[in-house]
Amino acid sequence: MDAILVVNAGSSSVKFQIYGLGSSDGPQRLVKGRIDGVGTLPRLRAETQDGSQLVDKSYGPREIADVPAAIAAAGDWLRSTQKFELVAVGHRVVHGGPQYDRPVIVDQDVLAQLEQYSSLAPLHQPNNLAPIRSLLALRPELVQVACFDTAFHRTHNIVADHYAIPEEFYREGVRRYGFHGLSYEYVAGRLRDVAPKDASGRVIVAHLGSGASMCALADGKSVESTMGFTALDGLPMGTRSGQIDPGVLLYLIAEKKMMPSAVEHLLYHDSGLKGISGISNDLRELESSAAPGALLALDYFVYRIGLNAGMLAAALGGLDAFVFTAGIGENSVAIRARVAEKLAWLGANFDPSANAAGNSLISQPSSPVRLYIVPTDEELMIARHTKSLLSRPSPIAVRAIA
Repeated sequence: MDAILVVNAGSSSVKFQIYGLGSSDGPQRLVKGRIDGVGTLPRLRAETQDGSQLVDKSYGPREIADVPAAIAAAGDWLRSTQKFELVAVGHRVVHGGPQYDRPVIVDQDVLAQLEQYSSLAPLHQPNNLAPIRSLLALRPELVQVACFDTAFHRTHNIVADHYAIPEEFYREGVRRYGFHGLSYEYVAGRLRDVAPKDASGRVIVAHLGSGASMCALADGKSVESTMGFTALDGLPMGTRSGQIDPGVLLYLIAEKKMMPSAVEHLLYHDSGLKGISGISNDLRELESSAAPGALLALDYFVYRIGLNAGMLAAALGGLDAFVFTAGIGENSVAIRARVAEKLAWLGANFDPSANAAGNSLISQPSSPVRLYIVPTDEELMIARHTKSLLSRPSPIAVRAIA
């Protein structure tokens, strides 16, 4: 069977999925796996679509010391155990910069362009590109597709994307991009099935996970996002600061004599829920703790979600629905309840019983603003984009498979 491999590479883990292309209903997930603990305690796990375990194997740190080695190990296992014909690989790439507003087939020129955006997403971009670079060297004939978290937000108008700095910087690419676009694109499409009337209206989607952001949708298109030039802006996250006065950064550099690299590490690795709580970046651990720092971190997280909901509702000129998605949004009953309280002034009438049951609709039937839980699926979105590009050859595609 012809199949697509979808890769989502992080700093110490690689998620991968195999999608079969034999169905008229689109890509069908066959295998879901991951290698985590790269460089420390590497472990390969995979299962079928119905949850049956296929492999659970541990490695020594030197056997899988980096992301390219993890990709190679996953590829070796897939080739030796799974019977399919790999026709393409789809990759999540966080930053497409000002140039890429849609998925693209990658060759060496495209890869070189994407590498220029690594400083704008230092937690993600280098790791997103590592498997692409590795596969270009090992399998140059294999079509690879980059799918960007920034592309979905290119429907913003010019006012929403500007900073109040000289225009020359905007022309150079210093602008508000927005991220988590693959998640928002999937949720916007799924909402057409879950709630078609609301899908064409004014909707805020809250992608709440270790990385967290919110997006305002009008008729399924992004008009505003809480994230900006980098994935640091907006909501506090597991280890990222979220919105912060630029004067704080000037203070850290000028008065505290911190090097820019140290400030970058502080904002990306030691801030957010981890920084406020002094305990953990894992919301589940904070929810189970009675420590004052944990309580403050949770209060701050919910408070900022409520504030940003007001901002996005203003951008939309009102609100018809609010959607929870991603790890925290889909699984934390308590966070959904607390956020719903913050949305009451906008017209959301919360249903605690529906929330506790994990129903799709968690607002009262008569609520002027509907509240939904819509699980996201970024990997399926990548598979769909990859399949679409395979069916529409371009000059780049011809060069890539020649």
